[in-house]
Amino acid sequence: MIARIIAAAVLCASTSVSSLYAQEASFSTGLASQIKPGLIDCGPGSRLSAVGEIRSNENTMRTVPAATNFESAPKASDLFNECGGTRLLSISQLDLQSVPVLDAGGVEEFVMYLFADNYFELYINGQLLAVDPVPFTPLNSSVVRFKADRPLTIAVMAVDWEENLGLGSENDGDKAFQPGNGGFVAHLQDLAKNTVTITNRRWRAQTFYTSPLQNRDCLVASRQIRRSTPCDDRGVDNADGFSAAYWDLPLDWMMPSFDDRSWPSASSYSNKAVGVESKKAFTNFRDVFDTEGADADFIWTSNLILDNLVILRKTVE
Repeated sequence: MIARIIAAAVLCASTSVSSLYAQEASFSTGLASQIKPGLIDCGPGSRLSAVGEIRSNENTMRTVPAATNFESAPKASDLFNECGGTRLLSISQLDLQSVPVLDAGGVEEFVMYLFADNYFELYINGQLLAVDPVPFTPLNSSVVRFKADRPLTIAVMAVDWEENLGLGSENDGDKAFQPGNGGFVAHLQDLAKNTVTITNRRWRAQTFYTSPLQNRDCLVASRQIRRSTPCDDRGVDNADGFSAAYWDLPLDWMMPSFDDRSWPSASSYSNKAVGVESKKAFTNFRDVFDTEGADADFIWTSNLILDNLVILRKTVE
């Protein structure tokens, strides 16, 4: 019995200590091979949410921009979805009773309003509740209604999608390889419409896929700091030799027991920085995203442009 207790203590100590140290980044170079031409096709004017694979330097096959649950998970209900979904003009048009109540293992009811550039997967207390119904464009917004018990562990996989697979960029503007920006905003309310939490700098944010890197030496990695802000994010026409950096997702990143205390705090960004001031999926619902006294920030890591697969976490007591 004593031996078991000592062994358990050593394991716990080892887990706690190891979470403080950064996993070494692995890298790939060049474009990935397409394995899916698009998770959905919204027709002209939209961008195909293609998925690719590429082998990194330590001989691991990487899925870009992310391995998701899009094809198997429940989709969040629409606020505004130009890809064959509902297009509300304002939050006053929302019939909340028509939104299904999802079960996160509890009795208290909550409503969460979400907008991602481009894609999210929402976990509550370790359980996957819903995913974004539109992985890439046109940009959309969603609502999720669920029951859970406090404390609430909110964990979100957020993905800035890409057209140039493995090189984190789009065919946008006058450049063939133009890095795009991400962004995630949410407002969580209880059944009485009281604010429970909003996205802000009190959340934690960590990147697990950063691209494109014109020069790998620009990347700063120390313990759980993964900083790509010194890296060049200008668009180019020739990305020969450009790289991507990867870190393995912890298997339990969505669980309440996961220790995120060594992760950086989220960085907040203005509506203008994310580019939503003319997007109806956002502006039609300023009442919930820019609520007076509860104005939710767009959040991400410290690099809105080059960090493409980001985990966001918040615990609400």
